[in-house]
Amino acid sequence: MDSAIESVRAFNRFFTRHVGAIDARFLDTDVNLPEARLLFEIARREPVSAIVLGTELGLDRGYLSRMIARFEKRGWIGRDRLAADARTRPIRLTGEGRAAFDQIDRRQRDAVAHDLATLSGPEQDDLVQSLTKARLLLDPDAPVDYVIRPARVGEVSQVAARQSILYAASHGWGRALETLEAETTAAFLRDLKPDREGCWIADLGGVMAGAVFLTDEGAGAARLRLLHVEPFARRRGIGDALVRTCIGFATGTGYDRITLWTHTVLDAARRIYARNGFTCVATAWHDTFGDPLQGETWQVTLPPPTGTG
Repeated sequence: MDSAIESVRAFNRFFTRHVGAIDARFLDTDVNLPEARLLFEIARREPVSAIVLGTELGLDRGYLSRMIARFEKRGWIGRDRLAADARTRPIRLTGEGRAAFDQIDRRQRDAVAHDLATLSGPEQDDLVQSLTKARLLLDPDAPVDYVIRPARVGEVSQVAARQSILYAASHGWGRALETLEAETTAAFLRDLKPDREGCWIADLGGVMAGAVFLTDEGAGAARLRLLHVEPFARRRGIGDALVRTCIGFATGTGYDRITLWTHTVLDAARRIYARNGFTCVATAWHDTFGDPLQGETWQVTLPPPTGTG
């Protein structure tokens, strides 16, 4: 914990200096960073009340009122006068306020573009993904949309690594699971049937938030494998969306059923499978990962593809 705390504090010290957070003149403009942020929120949300701004920015009411008063004195904002309580009067940018915001916004974009220009394409991707993941880890309820897409080069191996790490932390499943994960993904890549198999990634703001595989088991059966959702991305319906993607693909491809292997201790995964029509059809104990575990085989019967009768 001490090491983690120091790492976060070291980054905070670097970043506040890097972005000029303590400069009296942010990006050599007439505002400091809190004022620039307030101006940004007004521009993004106008017309907007001081109450909404205070809630969004987490600012002390008195401090916010003083900043708004400075903006009014500069002629940057105007307020509708319909409400008796000043805090509920909608705030809008004036022409001068819009010009001030445009200047700050342009300079900030130029500063970020300068930083990114020093990085290669893969380095830019690493930075953006790292920043997005940091935000999601610290604010897991942030309103960020996700998409389900096919895996890109390199991501299949990343899935194996992430699952091995997560299950080692949550259940103590170590090298045996890692070996199984590596063998499964290597076989998937080596023997892939593109028209009948797939790996799909849940992409949350450019960050891998989960994944699932579907493989051909022969005799009309497909197997759902290696479903996982990252801890920071849970409670968003991603697990269900990944399972539904497999069901839709398998149905359209002409499979008549999907099977999967899971464990009784994996309650969250079992609930996802049950919600999507799977039922447990067999159980068996094993000690593949060390201590005895009850494995479960689940299955769902698929309808015939549309148009086949």
